[in-house]
Amino acid sequence: MGFISDSDNNNSLSLEEPPVCSRCNRKQSVYYRPYSGERLCVSCFKKTIRKRVEKTIARYDMLEYDSRIAIGVSGGKDSLGLLHIMSKLGKKFPNSELVAVSIDEGVKGYRDEALDIASEACKSLDVEHVVYSFKDLFGVTMDEIASRERDLVPCSYCGVLRRRALNNAALKVNADRLATGHNLDDMAQTAMLNILRGDINRLYMMNPGGKSIPGFAQRIKPFCEIPERETTLYAFYEGFRFQELPCPYADEAMRNDARSFLNRMEVKRPGTKFTVYRTAIKLKPEDDAPVIIRNRCKICGEPTTQETCRVCQIIESLS
Repeated sequence: MGFISDSDNNNSLSLEEPPVCSRCNRKQSVYYRPYSGERLCVSCFKKTIRKRVEKTIARYDMLEYDSRIAIGVSGGKDSLGLLHIMSKLGKKFPNSELVAVSIDEGVKGYRDEALDIASEACKSLDVEHVVYSFKDLFGVTMDEIASRERDLVPCSYCGVLRRRALNNAALKVNADRLATGHNLDDMAQTAMLNILRGDINRLYMMNPGGKSIPGFAQRIKPFCEIPERETTLYAFYEGFRFQELPCPYADEAMRNDARSFLNRMEVKRPGTKFTVYRTAIKLKPEDDAPVIIRNRCKICGEPTTQETCRVCQIIESLS
């Protein structure tokens, strides 16, 4: 049986007998971790992922002993992987509660499949699951937005609306924490995009532990130090079903350029993504919320730094 190898710097499959696991020194390794030099068996690999999530939660003080945690579950590998791990943390946080929230953006076919997968996973883990839609919250779907004349790519609209939808969903289920499945790749890409756009002040959003701001659920990112390659492998070895179909509108996003660049650099220089992410953490403003939310949107009443919130500006522009 072959194993994931670093030979020839191209992640090719090798048919040679794999060496033993660096951790247990008993089982055959199935995965080579370039940035640490470890070779891991299936069992030890899964343990390292769960352990790193636990350490990340502790390092950034993400949870209280009695937190009510809303997990954004999209049906993809990251959110479902996080759901599985968080559902097993109950023993360490016995008074905490977990509820899964999903957002239906209204992308026909793509989101329908994802919601079915999310519902199936929540039922198997006995986790409460609620769904909110763009249509109910904003009166428009992503398919409708994509079909209209617009100034921005669909992802720009979806990002703003989805953030608002997730926050509203978390508040409606009385959660004090909103956990999202952002992995290391997502964090590094966000850092690159903010730098490329000259928007350094937005690096305050890089704080994995979030910030308590009136009107917002504290957003936490327990997967922030897990590379996407490893979240994918974790999902594979755990054997749970997840959506593999990409969003039909994702190809238009600038994020893809940052992703391609970072992936190329990671192959040549293992650990690049960690370096970019940790540098962004150091560069973020001392105050995690540099602009205090003082105003209420004159249209929807939501907290905002302007007279009209970004969501209402977007809806108005589409009208």
